[in-house]
Amino acid sequence: MPKPPKIPESVLVVIHTPQLDVLIIERADRPGFWQSVTGSKDHIDEPVIETAIREVGEETGIVVGTPAVPLDALHEWQHQIEYEIYPVWRHRYADGVTRNVEHWFSLQVPHRVEVTLSPREHTAFAWLPYEEAAARCFSWSNREAILQLPTRLTARPR
Repeated sequence: MPKPPKIPESVLVVIHTPQLDVLIIERADRPGFWQSVTGSKDHIDEPVIETAIREVGEETGIVVGTPAVPLDALHEWQHQIEYEIYPVWRHRYADGVTRNVEHWFSLQVPHRVEVTLSPREHTAFAWLPYEEAAARCFSWSNREAILQLPTRLTARPR
């Protein structure tokens, strides 16, 4: 049975330590393509915060809502962008869908935690200082989100 088309609404979650070391993961379907956690909604009415929590768990094994990584460590930036879906990935969407809306989040973990990758999605991970992590990302929006991290954390209400 074929998979249903992807919903063109997704999340980007920048996972980082208090020292601004950022986790990036390498795509299994595109070696050399590094990124933060990303993923689409499973159903149209799924709240984006639930999408973010689910995708972090699926792609890294990090469970949000535990004593080690409490729910308030996940910060919704109240920021979204719309971008053109790369042609190589358009076959995953309904015919004629060419644009996606992406919601940005950050997740602060206490230190460089161990990561358990989903091997069908990602083959490697790296913890890097945020500027190095941004430079390695293939996506302009992912680079921009990582580079905004210091400002976003300073502006975050306590």
